[in-house]
Amino acid sequence: MKKLRVGIVGSSFGGLVHAPSFTAQGSFEVVALASPTRADEVAKARKIPHAFASLDAMLAGVELDVLSIASPPFAHREQVLAGLARGLHILCEKPFAMNVAQAQEMLDASARAGTVCALAHEFRYTPSRMAIRELIANDHLGALRAMEVAWYGSILRAEVERPNSWWFERKRGGGLTGAILAHLVDTATWLAGRPPVRATGYERTANPNRMAGGVGFTSDVADGAFATIDYGDGLIATVTADATRAIASSTLAVHGATRTAVASGPDLLDVTTFIVDDEETSELELKPQAHNHLRAAHPNIPPFVTLLDAFADAIAGKPADLPTFADGLATQRVLAAVGYEVASSA
Repeated sequence: MKKLRVGIVGSSFGGLVHAPSFTAQGSFEVVALASPTRADEVAKARKIPHAFASLDAMLAGVELDVLSIASPPFAHREQVLAGLARGLHILCEKPFAMNVAQAQEMLDASARAGTVCALAHEFRYTPSRMAIRELIANDHLGALRAMEVAWYGSILRAEVERPNSWWFERKRGGGLTGAILAHLVDTATWLAGRPPVRATGYERTANPNRMAGGVGFTSDVADGAFATIDYGDGLIATVTADATRAIASSTLAVHGATRTAVASGPDLLDVTTFIVDDEETSELELKPQAHNHLRAAHPNIPPFVTLLDAFADAIAGKPADLPTFADGLATQRVLAAVGYEVASSA
């Protein structure tokens, strides 16, 4: 079977995770990479035959079947629409858009194009999350009543230096709300099995004054983001991302009327999973992460390749459980309720 030709836009996460994941999955061939800064360097390192300084140049210069978008969020709308205009299948990084209107526009364009379009929410495909979803589907927890989805890190504490970039500019889509809260909201909605009815919440900037290489700069993006989501039928989720904590941790707790399922640990990819009722707490023995042999290159690659397994199935016309553009719109509405809503003219 002929491999699907992939062009990647974005050289950072695109080079670290997208490129090796597409190559490892087996159904794809990465033929081009576009980046205004490091295209030649990353393409050479990843043995990608073509490098371009822009998406337009890549689309004009090489034939593609798939466009994988790993660029900053302020570029997503333009790049998604350009790919759809060429009839390409699209995989887009989160956050999907800068605002709800952009997300709706891209969803509408994908429906007209009729291609397979998905978002890069690879954390759906970890053993713990897939096991908890199966518990819900098989009614082992009873009617769902509450969810807690939380990620705590220390990467934005006041004393931690990080390079100044678009990531610290609200008008360019930076900050923790898009980077982490989007993943957590997607997890909650996926497990709920339905879109939110309503949401509320807040962003917080605890440490606006930052340093990098001895030079000070001001951040106006969230280093903490907090949402409460009503899924209707008695289910409420609390979703938290905070990068100013002393200790890193990750918790996913799904509380049903009869049992609770909990996955907790130091980060999203290193958790232990339990099921709890009024009599006992039992640790679940789960199968290892699919493609776990690829973890040494980057810890996100194994679940990302599992995402690409589903992406390849969908392109082939097979049933597949994918994070869709419709899911992205639902998440974008929650992000907007929290405060992540940047005007399109920015």
